[in-house]
Amino acid sequence: MSWLADTRDSYDTVAESYAEFMRDAITMRPYVRAALDVLAARVDGPVVDVGCGPGHVTAHLRSLGVDAAGVDLSSNMVELARRNHPGLRFDVGSMTDLDLPDASVAGVLAFWSLIHVPDDEVPAALAHFRRVLRPGGLLVIGYHVGAGSRLKTQGYGGHPMRVHVHLRQPWWLAGRVRKAGFAVESEWLLDKEAEVPQGILFATA
Repeated sequence: MSWLADTRDSYDTVAESYAEFMRDAITMRPYVRAALDVLAARVDGPVVDVGCGPGHVTAHLRSLGVDAAGVDLSSNMVELARRNHPGLRFDVGSMTDLDLPDASVAGVLAFWSLIHVPDDEVPAALAHFRRVLRPGGLLVIGYHVGAGSRLKTQGYGGHPMRVHVHLRQPWWLAGRVRKAGFAVESEWLLDKEAEVPQGILFATA
């Protein structure tokens, strides 16, 4: 699939610049930290951070006592994550073909990683999230709120990229999550007055 190759190659290219850009992202965003606190308080078992990038969120979860590991499409991102967080596990993989056993994790975190997945591929990713979660396990999704998509051709550090960024309405995402077999528990809308608001969805398997 061309979108997978484009996403992988783009984040391979910007990995170092992206890691620097995101270095203080959790510190600067209290509601994002709060969502991770909720996840840490709710799970009793391993959590997979899908689309983990350079591993900063995975490492934050570990600092909260969570048995967290990361998966990312970009091998350069995974290499960075392993280098910067040597005590944690990071693997190369795709959320549309998640290489984890059935019912093997207590939580799945997809923080702004579904944004590059086309609408018609979202059900496949959600099906994998549902498959790998234990009964009662928690899914947390961060996403851009809106409609439509745009092609991002330049990214972090001015490097070339070719990725589509998809915005979703909360009702659209919640509907797909329910169709995948989840019960939606809570939906947060952040930065409501921003040009692109952000959303966080919590659901249980």
